[in-house]
Amino acid sequence: MRSEAKVFAYLVPFFVVVGIIYAYFTDGGEWVGIIGLLLTALMTAFVAWFFWLSGRTVDARPEDSLEGEIADQTGDYGHFAPYSWWPLWLGLSISVAVLGVAVGWWLVVVAAPFLVLSLLGWTFEYFRGERAV
Repeated sequence: MRSEAKVFAYLVPFFVVVGIIYAYFTDGGEWVGIIGLLLTALMTAFVAWFFWLSGRTVDARPEDSLEGEIADQTGDYGHFAPYSWWPLWLGLSISVAVLGVAVGWWLVVVAAPFLVLSLLGWTFEYFRGERAV
């Protein structure tokens, strides 16, 4: 976590400096950009602080060590589905629903059942069928 904290900590002064430069070139008249950049610096500082704080409580990882090797990071990475058709159907139904906002709301109504069905199918894919746990 130390490397992540350093990356975000280095971004904080960048956003502050860019915010000041932006305020100078807009003569302070464009408040949305100034506030947006300064809030981005604040959020980046919060993420850096979180990574620093959680990095103190977590054991050192191999990627935090300068002498770390790739083989040091062996082991279980978690459970990942080998393949699934549900993300495809969910993406297609979301695409039709978003297209419905532009074309006509009737298309959103047509896409809504497919959206719900594909979302439920992806959520419960390991509870039914051949991959049931």
